[in-house]
Amino acid sequence: MWSVIKSVLAAFFGVQKEQRRREDFEEGKPLAFIVVGMVMGLLFVVGVAALAIAVAR
Repeated sequence: MWSVIKSVLAAFFGVQKEQRRREDFEEGKPLAFIVVGMVMGLLFVVGVAALAIAVAR
């Protein structure tokens, strides 16, 4: 699972290497990447919203 998380983080920042991307598509399960990506996206949105609320106070 840690491998999926690292791959999704790298994809979020756009720094994933071509070799790693190929490995993800050949060996990884799509559902794992989808779930981790959605959870990380949700955490990002909640984090930005919390930061905005904290700064606005």
